[in-house]
Amino acid sequence: MKHLWNSAFGLLIVTGGLLGLTLPFGKMATQGGIPAMLWAFVISGGAGSVLFLNLALRRQFFKLTRPRLRYFIIVAAISYAIPNLLMFSAIPHLGAGYAGIMFTLSPVITLVLSILLGVRRPNLLGIAGIATGFIGAVMVALTRGVVDRPAELFRVVIGLLIPFCLAAGNIYRTYDWPKDSGPIELAAGSHLTAALMLLTGLIGLGHGGSFALLAQMPVLVLAQIASASAMFAFFFRLQAVGGPVYLSQIGYVAAAVGLGAGVLYLGEHYRLLTWSGAAIIVIGVMMTTRAQSQPNSRRA
Repeated sequence: MKHLWNSAFGLLIVTGGLLGLTLPFGKMATQGGIPAMLWAFVISGGAGSVLFLNLALRRQFFKLTRPRLRYFIIVAAISYAIPNLLMFSAIPHLGAGYAGIMFTLSPVITLVLSILLGVRRPNLLGIAGIATGFIGAVMVALTRGVVDRPAELFRVVIGLLIPFCLAAGNIYRTYDWPKDSGPIELAAGSHLTAALMLLTGLIGLGHGGSFALLAQMPVLVLAQIASASAMFAFFFRLQAVGGPVYLSQIGYVAAAVGLGAGVLYLGEHYRLLTWSGAAIIVIGVMMTTRAQSQPNSRRA
């Protein structure tokens, strides 16, 4: 376990795999009538509570300093509350596998934001990778989800917003990581903040009574909380060990799990153009990842 905690590659596989489980879990929940906002609350509320309990048992309480509070609020919004709400709203229309493909765009968009914000200098290979990933994204977007139920263009746009939120979160978490803060502490605080945001939204929209629906699928709820709690503990550790661009590659693993679960267990089928576009996105991400190791792609 200690070796895994210090291995960027090991953390990448575990984190991406656990993230991928969120896709089929989310589809089963929303198909069962649970609102997208409520399922997003289950993830953040459950994971945040478990991680906070872990800190409490070890007597590692965090202080709500101004930098930490700012970090919790911004990360809660752009990394958890908004993208999870978008994802669970889109999955019933696009499919778990299609939503997983959206994750693969995160590394490319992370690099674009890094260049725009001056975190990294652009190079020819990085620009070519971004262009390749964009072509793949257009191909995937044109297919509009599963074969027999093409989604409205609006739903596709919602799906494409997911990697933008994830990429923004990747950059921000590294940029504003509070000093003397551990990964589990930041994960717990950010998720509890996201849960509070989502709970406020549920009550404000008059969906408070929807919590009763969770009692109809307790096994799925517990499985989601367990996987999310483990995933976010590893997620923040990977952020510290691997950095934002390497972290963004959990989308590869998550997409593979989401596609596999969607096709094998949820009866989803996708067009050849979707698979081709996904393959081109992977090529683009490989190019942008390779670009990170070149001298002129280092931090500005």
